[in-house]
Amino acid sequence: MRILITHGRVIDPASSLDRQADVAVADGKLLAIGDMPADFNADRTLDASGCLVLPGLVDLAARLREPGYEHEGMLESEMAAAVAGGVTSLVCPPDTDPVLDEPGLVEMLKFRAEKMQAARLFPLGALTRSLKGEVLTEMAELTEAGCIGFSQADVPLSNTQVLQRALLYASTFGYTVWLRPQDRDLGQGVAASGPLATRLGLSGVPVAAETIAVFTMIELMRSTGARVHLCRLSSAAGVALVRAAKAEGLPLSCDVSINSLHLADTDIGYFDSRARLNPPLRQQRDRDALSAALADGTIDALVSDHTPVEADAKTLPFAESEPGASGLELLLPLALQWGEQSGAGIMRAIEVVSAAPARLIGAAEAGRLAPGAAADLCVADPAIEWQVQPEALRSQGKHTPFGGYALRGRARHTLVGGRLVHG
Repeated sequence: MRILITHGRVIDPASSLDRQADVAVADGKLLAIGDMPADFNADRTLDASGCLVLPGLVDLAARLREPGYEHEGMLESEMAAAVAGGVTSLVCPPDTDPVLDEPGLVEMLKFRAEKMQAARLFPLGALTRSLKGEVLTEMAELTEAGCIGFSQADVPLSNTQVLQRALLYASTFGYTVWLRPQDRDLGQGVAASGPLATRLGLSGVPVAAETIAVFTMIELMRSTGARVHLCRLSSAAGVALVRAAKAEGLPLSCDVSINSLHLADTDIGYFDSRARLNPPLRQQRDRDALSAALADGTIDALVSDHTPVEADAKTLPFAESEPGASGLELLLPLALQWGEQSGAGIMRAIEVVSAAPARLIGAAEAGRLAPGAAADLCVADPAIEWQVQPEALRSQGKHTPFGGYALRGRARHTLVGGRLVHG
């Protein structure tokens, strides 16, 4: 279908473009921005008056719950949530059931996703067999099957020798290792250590659980030369370590979740299990440090950390409830809100959910608007105000700590490969 998007404000951080222009799409590609070819005749016209025309969002952390956890989410429901949120490319961790540690499993998941013709899927392969932290997977075979990196998901790798071997192997072949920085033993609690956790009688996760892990990973990067991506940084002290490592020139990148960027431990309230998250929500000073680090580039990307959880697993006492929240449909408005409130501006707010994460996964055509590139884009209304009603979310997981929040900005249309998949 040949589509013409008219009267929109086109913003593309990858090329620093920000201007009013029409956009033409044909044969799955972005044909032109601004001056239209003389022979272009649109089959459909989308009026983007008052709207932003953006690169499709790239989310580096989205659990789709399939295979193995279909009671909490299915590929159909979570892909629908993605495109409804303007997300056209997403990375899924390997902690499915069975774990993504065999090429056949990866190929099957990618085939299922491609057949749906919704968002593009970039799976992470398991770093160790069954995520047990003992035997390394066949990284070369998993890469050939479509994996863009290797991860332990949220399962800490406590054997430092195994981690060293994994980084050496990954460095040899140029693979990126995605690691969630949390010490296995110190990270056993359910809330961030501090006065609130003490007052509520909840077992705490100290900042040291993150910094010890970050320090270890940085030391091993120095000795192995491996490229590492830290998933979901949560503390001011962790930010300081990353900032120093980047200044040293180490090939380190990292992301932060919408939860840690916008919420603090006080949002647990009176044992609200919707705020039972991993990593746990930390103090206000940590949130401020994360915001500043995202603005100055120390933190590369903002992620939804989408983890749909079934109702029964959330209607338990806080400490027994399953951590996680749905976030795919909230990534765009929360990014725009952060850009406005922090002073980082709309260009940086869009960059951290498009061009920056696209660079990290090596997706050359994702996260940008350029003639000849794949037409993955989002038309968003930045002014529309809406209330987060969990039951109205497309995701099968209806739990989010932002339930009831008033947000501004929402995807009106989403295109993937020139196909209108939402709106």
